[in-house]
This record gives sequence, structure tokens and C-alpha cells, in this order.
Amino acid sequence: MKKRTFTTIFTIVSVAAFLPLIFPLYGFANREMPIVLGFPFSFFWVILWVLIVFVAVIVLYFLDPENKQQEGED
Repeated sequence: MKKRTFTTIFTIVSVAAFLPLIFPLYGFANREMPIVLGFPFSFFWVILWVLIVFVAVIVLYFLDPENKQQEGED
């Protein structure tokens, strides 16, 4: 994968992952009912997106072309 393609994918994933946590999109999740796993829905929503971003960053780490070592390099 080329560096430019990776950078574009990284930017799109980063923006798409954090959009649900900012004001206009967070508004529909900003409520205390229902209770999900013992948390109010708004708290569960934030935890869910933090976990999604964490997984996305791990996947992007393994896809990063600069992370892969070429043969013959130590």
C-alpha cells in the first residue's frame, strides 16, 4: 500500500471514528435511558466509540507501510 493511500485511509477512519462523539451527532445519544451494561446510554456510547477507535488504530498500525521492515534491514 502506498503511503499516500494509507494517509487518506487513516484520515477518513480518524474523522469517521470521532464524529459520533462531538456535539451534533452526540445529541441523539445524550440520554440516560436505556441502561446498557449498567451504564447510562450516553456513557456507554462514549465507551463504545473509544473501543472502536482503539481497534481501528491497531488495524491501521498493521496496515502502515512504514511499519513493515524490508528484507536485509535490522
